[in-house]
Amino acid sequence: MKVPAQHPQEIEVWYILPAIRRELVAALKEKGKAQKEIAKLLNITEAAVSQYVSEKRAKEITFPAEVKDFIKKSAERIVDNESAFHQIQTINEFIKKSKVLCKLHAQIEGDLKGCDVCYKK
Repeated sequence: MKVPAQHPQEIEVWYILPAIRRELVAALKEKGKAQKEIAKLLNITEAAVSQYVSEKRAKEITFPAEVKDFIKKSAERIVDNESAFHQIQTINEFIKKSKVLCKLHAQIEGDLKGCDVCYKK
């Protein structure tokens, strides 16, 4: 079994969570929300929103279509006054359960065939 150099939770913190925010920013912008409002909804700075919009932050990974669709639905829930924190947690859980985390981890670190760190029985 090949053991990853980075712990899966490090991948979540350094890559996945910022990429979730990036996609939420894009989805909320598509819904006509201003950067100031997006910052407030996601509890991030306006500067962070600007960096996500200009693709200066969280550009290392690209989510597959099913994750992007899931995030767009979560953005709709946020617009409907559901907690962004809860939605981000829900998205993160979806990424783990669908094993997209493993694919992204392999994308970042290279071949992780045989790694069962997250899903050991």
